[in-house]
Order: sequence, then C-alpha cells, then structure tokens
Amino acid sequence: MDELTLAVVGIDFPNEDKARSNRRFELLASAVGDPVSLRPEPRNRHDANAVAVFSARDVQVGYLSAERAPLIGMRIRRGEQVQAVFQGITGSVAYIRVRFGSGAPTLPSIAEARPEQVEDGFYADPDGPDWGA
Repeated sequence: MDELTLAVVGIDFPNEDKARSNRRFELLASAVGDPVSLRPEPRNRHDANAVAVFSARDVQVGYLSAERAPLIGMRIRRGEQVQAVFQGITGSVAYIRVRFGSGAPTLPSIAEARPEQVEDGFYADPDGPDWGA
C-alpha cells in the first residue's frame, strides 16, 4: 500500500482559527492535484489518532476518516515519507491521494473509470482499494 485515495471528513465544520476559516470554501478554491499536508494530532481531545488535513495555503480542510487515521498516522510518526494531493469533493466528503515513499501521488485515470464511478470530478481507483477508503 504505497499509494491510495483517502476520505477527508468534517469539511463542513468551521475551523477554530481567529478567522473561523471555511473548510468547504478552501476545498472549492483548490484545484485537483494541489498539494495537501497531513498532520497527526495526538493531543486531539476527541481522537488521539486524528490526522488533520491542510490545504496548500495552510488552511485546515478536515480530518482523515477515523477508520484510516490510525494506520496513516502511525506511518507518518514512524518517519515514512508521505506526499498528498487534493483529488476531489463529493457531497460532504473530500478525497485526497496519498503516496508513501518517494515520488508524487498519481491520480487515477478518468479514462479507466466506469461511468458510475465518476461523480463531481472524483473517480476512484480503477479496481477500487480492497481495504476501503
């Protein structure tokens, strides 16, 4: 599992910064392929495994889903090199593409996607990740 698509949740909650920045607005201002950063939050009062997601402009856009955050956070804390890019947004969930190791993440090809997989510019991996998103 060196490259995968992950769900970003909580995109409709306001940030706790002074400006109370808007996560959804920040995502809508992002282009597919824009870099995002992942930051584990071991002191998060709701979930010690939480991993926050920040846009290229350093605005928080949400969190990795609770199902995937422990694994991804563990790999980041172990010092594995990780790069991530914005992939798309559908409804109340955004998606990012993450790559561990060297090199930039590659987005799945829309040409390989089945029509029912394409929604609002987001398309899953051709075969779909067998471990879920």
